[in-house]
Amino acid sequence: MNTSNYQRLNNIIGWLVFSIAAFVYLSTIESTASFWDCGEYIACAYKLEVGHPPGAPLFLLIGRFFSLFAFGDVSKVGAMVNSMSALCSAFTILFLFWSITALARKIVDKSGELTTGRMIAVFASGAVGALAYTFSDSFWFSAVEGEVYAMSSFFTAIVFWAILKWEREADNPHADRWIILIAYLVGLSIGVHLLNLLAIPAIVFIYYFKKHNTITRNGLIITGILSIIILGGIQGGIIPMIVKLAANIELFAVNNLGLPFNSGTILYAVLLIGSIIWGLRYTTKKVKPILNTIILCFTVILIGYSSFLILVIRSNANPPMDENNPENAVNLLSYLNREQYGTWPIA
Repeated sequence: MNTSNYQRLNNIIGWLVFSIAAFVYLSTIESTASFWDCGEYIACAYKLEVGHPPGAPLFLLIGRFFSLFAFGDVSKVGAMVNSMSALCSAFTILFLFWSITALARKIVDKSGELTTGRMIAVFASGAVGALAYTFSDSFWFSAVEGEVYAMSSFFTAIVFWAILKWEREADNPHADRWIILIAYLVGLSIGVHLLNLLAIPAIVFIYYFKKHNTITRNGLIITGILSIIILGGIQGGIIPMIVKLAANIELFAVNNLGLPFNSGTILYAVLLIGSIIWGLRYTTKKVKPILNTIILCFTVILIGYSSFLILVIRSNANPPMDENNPENAVNLLSYLNREQYGTWPIA
């Protein structure tokens, strides 16, 4: 079978599996708020309010869009937000199917031509794996309620699928566009839940396996350490430090220089954007593709992470629920650091 026929069937069966998952989840969604944080998330999404730290602004923004389909009937808002989780979970199943078939295809490619029997085995493995996950208890449970885990699972699934797409095209020109897409999706996922960051080690290992023909113990160790550094750099570096620098410059500009409120934050934003533009121009001029890609990845992570500006904007509107009042960089830093929870000494 040629590649085009395989790809067409892969897409058709994938969307069929998606349809099954979507039908099941939409048929079994909670009609209103369920336990845990669902009630808070639904209320915050409906009026774009500020919920508990560290926030889920992208989830709330998309939830607000789905709540519009209640057409003013507040009794239907919960079901509309829950349907968002159902569709996110169905898309998770779709990308899980495509990831399984991509991995199965690699096994088949090593054994020779893609015959009809092998093709059936590839699609069957994808369908069985995806549908088994569709009806698993924990995933089905999160798929029918207004919690962040369904959307977080979607981001994890699409990120892993994207690295497999990169792996297949890694030797082609412009293949690194998939790496940049992954960085952007990771940035967006921060506005939902940090769980998606756990996909980073898998991404780094796939990159290592593709770029090195000989796999060594030292190579695996170094790759593992590097993946932890990247994970820690995003969670402990980019997420808090971007806002911390803004908060420090804001305090200095207002308290020491006597400038108006938010002037330090504006100055910081100008310096940050200017530095990124200079870095991209420099690496392009000096023909440094790896460094250029790193800066691009950092940039798109920031673009995705910028969903947290929604919290600042809405906090300044003083909605009924405005936890921690993160209407400026200083308060936003406290919000992101979860300072309201205090510490839990276990010694």
